Amino acid sequence: MSDDARRTEYISPFSARYASLEMSYLFSAHHKITLFRKLWIALAQAQQKLGLPIKNSQIAAMKKAAAEIDFAKVREYEKKFRHDVMAHIHAFGDLCPTAKPIIHLGATSTYVTDNGDLIQMKEALQLLHRKLIHILRLLATFAKTHARSPCLGFTHYQSAQPTTIGKRATLWLQDFYLDAQEWERLASQLPFLGAKGATGTQSSFLSLFKGDVNKVIKLEALIAKDFGFTKVLSISGQTYSRKLDLNILNALESFAASAHKMATDIRLLSHDGELAEGFGKTQVGSSAMPYKRNPIYSERICGIARFVMSLAQNPAYTLATQWLERTLDDSSNKRLAIPEAFLGADAILNLTAHLLSSLTASPQTALSRLQEQIPQLAMENILMAAVNKGGDRQALHEKLRKISSAAQKKGDPLKFLLAEIEKDSDFGLKRQEIKPLLSIPSLIGRAEGQTIAFLKEEINPYLSKRKKGPFPPVEI
Repeated sequence: MSDDARRTEYISPFSARYASLEMSYLFSAHHKITLFRKLWIALAQAQQKLGLPIKNSQIAAMKKAAAEIDFAKVREYEKKFRHDVMAHIHAFGDLCPTAKPIIHLGATSTYVTDNGDLIQMKEALQLLHRKLIHILRLLATFAKTHARSPCLGFTHYQSAQPTTIGKRATLWLQDFYLDAQEWERLASQLPFLGAKGATGTQSSFLSLFKGDVNKVIKLEALIAKDFGFTKVLSISGQTYSRKLDLNILNALESFAASAHKMATDIRLLSHDGELAEGFGKTQVGSSAMPYKRNPIYSERICGIARFVMSLAQNPAYTLATQWLERTLDDSSNKRLAIPEAFLGADAILNLTAHLLSSLTASPQTALSRLQEQIPQLAMENILMAAVNKGGDRQALHEKLRKISSAAQKKGDPLKFLLAEIEKDSDFGLKRQEIKPLLSIPSLIGRAEGQTIAFLKEEINPYLSKRKKGPFPPVEI
């Protein structure tokens, strides 16, 4: 293809704009084929160790040629064979001709494709988890800073009992914490396919080892250990169960939903001036309206999160339509859905790190909005106090509903509220008993205490056991 033609090629926004180089490389053709070759080398080494006549010189030749990938030659072979793995076998064999006769010995294509996919996904989960740990630290700091900063709470996006800015941040933090635990579990427990053969029976390997079952079992364990896997699937068809893909993409979908929820909250609160994204000195908010400061990173997180969530349907369909020991219609779908889901999750993490590192709260704005609503917000506290004095909960609830409605039409709603409650003997409350119920500390309940306890008892112990590594720099 000419240079002019290449300039017209479609380039994924993930690789060009959103995802990190680290994640892009994990799903690159170069890394994929490098894994193929490492798997072939590991297979040959294990076979040699277990007694097959494979020479040290053959393994050395494979290792020497492993990093040299001629993609033009691969394309020529694939055009000839119409088989991608056979194309790579021949291209690799051309680079180490003495080893060519033993490359892929006893294996079927999924030995490299499926084990390679599992290695890629494990590496990608570990990269995502390291980034998510950074997000947890940022959010924990924000929550602690604003643990006692009161703000208006919302249910149904209508004014509700007050909370604090920090307590609200713990709602986001808790979701991400659950995601981090799940990613860590999946990465640590992800099994290796091993060397199963064409239909999962290991018949070809039994033949190579002249019926020695123990050697066949040892073969898989040796290879799995080379790639950091402690468990090998005991049962498979030609492929590993696509349930594994489904579980992993469900976990990425869950994280995307967590990020979408947080970013949506930030967008809503940005409108009211309670939160604000960082804004660069030369940043432009709108090409038409110079004064605009749009929450662009939160919006971008939401957009990419919706895409990642949509991808989680693909492995469910693939799992459901795997005929018998395997069909080939899963390959094309997996090549699209799995990398894009990981690249999407990576992009969300990059954006979230940037967003949280410059997110600012305006406690005074939040307090002002809260104070406007205090007469209405105190209703539940007043109801509880009156019930404690022997009042009828249902009857008093109806009276407070009517008083609240009337107060909203008065010039001084607080004064009206106090007078109406005090003069009604059913409440049994004096003004000096009512006023403390209108104080902000009495309205926010355990918001501050819950925030501090959550950080101390759950988040901090979890983070203290995980390394604090640098977040890979990403252009945003």
